[in-house]
Amino acid sequence: MIGSYKSAVTKHTHRLGFDFGWQARFHDHIIRNDTEYQRINDYIEQNPERWDADKFYTEI
Repeated sequence: MIGSYKSAVTKHTHRLGFDFGWQARFHDHIIRNDTEYQRINDYIEQNPERWDADKFYTEI
């Protein structure tokens, strides 16, 4: 189902003349319940606070 949706969106945006592409190496995930939603929401909200502990973080 997700693949069909992404295909339709890609075709439509190209037909409209937009330069469009899906993010590489990204997987879609369907949120199935409130607990899972809250876990994902917490991750998104707290992620910037943990950036300096990330292995890819470098101080400029």
